[in-house]
Amino acid sequence: MTTTLNGMRAVAVALLLALVAAGCGGDRAFTGLRLMVPNTPGSGYDLTARSAVKTLEDEGLARDVEVFNLPGASGAVGLARLVNERGNGKLLMQMGLGLVGATHTHPTQATVADATPIARLVEDAEAVVVPAGSPFPDLAAVVAAWRADPRLPVAGGSSAGGPDHLATHLLAQAVGMDPRVVDYRPFDGGGALLAALLGGRAAFAVSSSGEFREQIQAGQLRVLAVTSARRVPGIDAPTLREGGVDLEFANWRGLVAPPGISADDRNALVAVVDALHRSPEWQASLARMSVTDAYLSGDLFAEFLEQEDARVGELLQRL
Repeated sequence: MTTTLNGMRAVAVALLLALVAAGCGGDRAFTGLRLMVPNTPGSGYDLTARSAVKTLEDEGLARDVEVFNLPGASGAVGLARLVNERGNGKLLMQMGLGLVGATHTHPTQATVADATPIARLVEDAEAVVVPAGSPFPDLAAVVAAWRADPRLPVAGGSSAGGPDHLATHLLAQAVGMDPRVVDYRPFDGGGALLAALLGGRAAFAVSSSGEFREQIQAGQLRVLAVTSARRVPGIDAPTLREGGVDLEFANWRGLVAPPGISADDRNALVAVVDALHRSPEWQASLARMSVTDAYLSGDLFAEFLEQEDARVGELLQRL
């Protein structure tokens, strides 16, 4: 009997330790965590960050997480702040392809190589979007008008080097236009971009499909095509290839920490984000944001980030 009780206690202790290791123990939740968003509220970074924090708190993985926005220079201002927080093991920054591009187009001493990679979270399809009252019924009509007038204004939510900028210029190249003559007009974040598009300051926009989900569902905007390999669930639009354009493009978002943090702090951050990724609520959030799970953590994300930095630099030079 004593042996049986001891065995049951051992199993109970093992289960408790497993829950704590997964970040699920309520009184052992990660405390003091701050998450910086290096652009404006309403942007793709902001939506992803706030969805992640809600899941962390709802699942008991973290408590009283502070989210703050520090926009400027397409994320380069936030990156500089992150690097200056050297050794701070309780700070994360939401980042992605846009920030990688910004370090190649904005003069800055800080680079993504200075940060501590934690995890890549999601991939996000770009979308070719027009207002509901646009004269363009489909992608073919937009392409025809664009070819006829290469200076047709195109809106995007990122500056030079960001995903919207890259996708727009790659799209121009794919339809036989010179990317250097494209009239790309950047707007800082989803709110400003939406206002510009609805206000007639652009003929169409190329931006994150997830950022405009509510406006699409409300009928304010129409999606003519998405840039991903497959159609995006919840968005009634073909891929570029289905529309006759040979191009596939995906944005991505992830999390990095300041340089110089301890191995224990890095492991703790990776562990809590791993637990976030495993949670059912996070998987449901991905569907609501119309993004794809693209999880890589720790060393795998570090390797990806190094390769992506080189790829984007080469691509910008070529364009």
